[in-house]
Amino acid sequence: MPAWVTRGLRGSAFEELIDLTNRLYEQKGLAVIQKVPTPITPTAVDNAARTISQAYFEKASTVDFIGVSRGVAICFDAKETRQTSLPLRNIHAHQVEFMKNFRKQGGASFLLVNFTTKNEIFLLPIETLAEFHAAAAKGERKSIPYSAFDPELRIKNEGGFPVNYLAAAERLYAFRESPQASRT
Repeated sequence: MPAWVTRGLRGSAFEELIDLTNRLYEQKGLAVIQKVPTPITPTAVDNAARTISQAYFEKASTVDFIGVSRGVAICFDAKETRQTSLPLRNIHAHQVEFMKNFRKQGGASFLLVNFTTKNEIFLLPIETLAEFHAAAAKGERKSIPYSAFDPELRIKNEGGFPVNYLAAAERLYAFRESPQASRT
């Protein structure tokens, strides 16, 4: 069973911005998207500080966020990199398979990738991720270069949403007005 030893809150600020965006989307009736908790079993706890310092994963996680917007199911994972490419070592085959299967069922499936040194965030479709992941499994490049990210899918801080990824997702996927949404 994989183990987890804390090395700080890597990626948490990015995920917090996404979570804030999701709350704003929900308040405005645009989407209901929530963070998927990763089930862990603690093995070392600092009772005085009330923190978990070591744990193991109960099962392999799939994606960070899941929900729905205007009748379209959405799942995505959030990744950050300081490099000019996205390393594939932290994106596991079972995650790619889950997102591919989600997409086959008609859902929107993607990564949100934060290039911290460039201060740019992109939506990376599962199709692109799957191509690079398959190539890496065959011994090819082990990362996705910055140049492979579509400028049309750059995420902007706009409309009062810190990480307005729905705008890019709507350009990529066929969002529709669901009958349930029009009744509210």
